[in-house]
Amino acid sequence: MTDIETPPAVRAPTWRRLVLSPLTWGSALLAVAIIATLAGDDLSFFPFLLMLIGGWCFGFSFVNAALEMRPPRNGLILHIAVAVLVAAVLILVVEFGRDAMASLPEPVRGVIVVLQMAAIPAAGWIWLGLLARISDGFTRRNTKKRPSPVPPEWVKEANADGSAVRFPAIPIRVRSLRTAIIVIVGVAGSGTTLLLIALDDIAMRLGPRLLVIAVGLLVALPVYLVFTAVLRRRTTSCTVAFGNDELRVRVGDEQRAIPFRELEFLLWRTGSEYARIEVRGAGVDMTLVAGLAKPPSGFTAELPPLPRRVFRRFELAGLTLQKSRRREVVTFRRGAGPAAVSAPRA
Repeated sequence: MTDIETPPAVRAPTWRRLVLSPLTWGSALLAVAIIATLAGDDLSFFPFLLMLIGGWCFGFSFVNAALEMRPPRNGLILHIAVAVLVAAVLILVVEFGRDAMASLPEPVRGVIVVLQMAAIPAAGWIWLGLLARISDGFTRRNTKKRPSPVPPEWVKEANADGSAVRFPAIPIRVRSLRTAIIVIVGVAGSGTTLLLIALDDIAMRLGPRLLVIAVGLLVALPVYLVFTAVLRRRTTSCTVAFGNDELRVRVGDEQRAIPFRELEFLLWRTGSEYARIEVRGAGVDMTLVAGLAKPPSGFTAELPPLPRRVFRRFELAGLTLQKSRRREVVTFRRGAGPAAVSAPRA
């Protein structure tokens, strides 16, 4: 059978990508913090919280971009360079910036203070991401003699049409996950600041270099480890199967079937900590995050690429494939334009 010529897949609207971008939110939060600071609300809790969350948004965006760079070595080099540069700038500002700022106009000093405070959580997240990459590199090197872990594989379902894949996942919405991260960053950042104020003498003796390391090791890293441990306690066994005319999702002992004709939205992301499936339609609205779950021995915390037959089935069901700048993300949506789904070529 010859392929049917179809128009190009629909790209997500620019406004939607801007609204969902952490850079947009970070810029907006820092803008509000600058306005509040210049208006005389000098380092009170509200603008201070905006600085922390806004700075974290920039750090979060950079770490994700560095992780997605190809080849990965270029992303690692850029990650190291930016981490060292940000730390050096913070140290120089703390050591020598006070005298230089004294001669600047008050509004300029206010803006610099906001950016300086925002740079602290950004630098912390960048260094935390770098430590995770280095730790992962050592783990890979130490396990080089053992068979490399592989993503879960599609298998033919017994006594059923189509194929299925089994994987551990955490049932949690991405919006809830990001909100939890923002709240944790805000609470941890505020608590760290109050602790540093209370232990002012000790903080001054440590100096900026040791202080950054101490905050990372004693606050940021434990918070990250506790957060991931709490999430992983919700891990459950999941199965996703694509039949000829329906999608079947099993979470634990509960199974739901969604006819392709009633499917409104499906997102399938194969890699990174956000590897997941999002499904909406026929009364089902669920997200299963595989990237943060603890995988079985010999497997990675990923999802396999969608079978080629699924693209054709979705085309016949009236779903549209939307382009993404991330190659590991496949999104189908109903009502986004003319059906334009075609299987990727081998």
